[in-house]
Amino acid sequence: MDIREQDRETLRALAGRYMSYAKDAVNDEKRRLWRSLNDGVMQKPMVAIDQIPWNELNVDGCLNCTVTDPYFRRVEWSLRSEIYKREHLPVDMVLNPYVLLPRPVANTGYGLHAEYELPQSRSNSFVSKRYVNQFREPEDVEKIKVPQISIDREAEARILSAAHDIFDGVAPVRMQGIILHLGFWDWIAQWMGVENCYIELMDRPEMMHAVMERLTSATLSAIEQINALGLYDVNCNMCHCSYTFSDSLPAKGCDRENPTSRDGWGFGMAQLFTSVSPQVTAEFEVPYMQRIFPHFGAIYYGCCDRLDDRLDVISRMPNVKKISCSPWSDRENFAANLPDRYVMSNKPSPALLAYASFDEDAVRADLRATIAAAKKHGLRLEMILKDITTVKNDPQRLWRWAEIAEEETLRAAL
Repeated sequence: MDIREQDRETLRALAGRYMSYAKDAVNDEKRRLWRSLNDGVMQKPMVAIDQIPWNELNVDGCLNCTVTDPYFRRVEWSLRSEIYKREHLPVDMVLNPYVLLPRPVANTGYGLHAEYELPQSRSNSFVSKRYVNQFREPEDVEKIKVPQISIDREAEARILSAAHDIFDGVAPVRMQGIILHLGFWDWIAQWMGVENCYIELMDRPEMMHAVMERLTSATLSAIEQINALGLYDVNCNMCHCSYTFSDSLPAKGCDRENPTSRDGWGFGMAQLFTSVSPQVTAEFEVPYMQRIFPHFGAIYYGCCDRLDDRLDVISRMPNVKKISCSPWSDRENFAANLPDRYVMSNKPSPALLAYASFDEDAVRADLRATIAAAKKHGLRLEMILKDITTVKNDPQRLWRWAEIAEEETLRAAL
């Protein structure tokens, strides 16, 4: 890889700024607090912010990337975005004391791609899609193929060589592997359309079971391939926007040069099932995840789905450590019914950042209600603000939300 000298200097300068934060005492303390939360003893409710509207946050050009090499431009973006978060909205974020390098992994996928129609008029970059149903007949299930996983070892060697030339003396480097998204119903919804999924769950449940069986078998093969290649990730210390620091994972004896899925986290969800009964979750999600989740060291479960009415069903799936309490869940009911072996992973509503005016009192009341519900029922709590579509081009709303969250969680510390 031929890296321009000015790009090398840019990356070294960014890595230097990044490492100054990664090595400070605050970062070490945040890591300790996450480790304590994940290992069973919460010292304070923990907060993270992710999936933010970067297009509205570049107030002074600090997010403008200049590196020309496509691979290291991605590394540059990672450094710039993490520095930005640390300087403006850190709450309980942790910076790893090394630069992460994505491994050059190829994945052929399940053989299907979403087909959709877009509306004729669009007001912004976030648009609804009408998905085309690609599963009209039972035999269409055969369209689902077994993913083929591979890694370009020569490319990886070139990346490492270039990275050492760029970062040596400033920052260590580590390779970032694969973390598996196990939310099958996200894919199915894009291959069929949401309405068609609901209809077929009622009219042709045997076909939907066949889809899940095919996906399960294909995914188990993919996991086997990933593990044989030693490609699972144990270095980023995040899963689905949640920090995963723990004394139990990776387990002692883990080969960090060839980690497997049992050394790390995966994440699952069935967001489509927010609008179906818990019995549908029990029939069409649980039996399949019961076969997949044992292959992982830990599972983060849920996203925007409502789960407070089916926590007993979710509890049947193995290795789940954190469960999402989305804005569509009743927080009090969720906390009352969540077994204390799980972390309550609350998702504060991003809508509070998108109104015509920013109401700090509403933000504070929202956080306090969640903290009170978790405390009442003796639960460990993390709050992850994510899926933020807009801050109305006012970045300081997000910065202020972070400050308020820090104040309220410190106030609730044991």
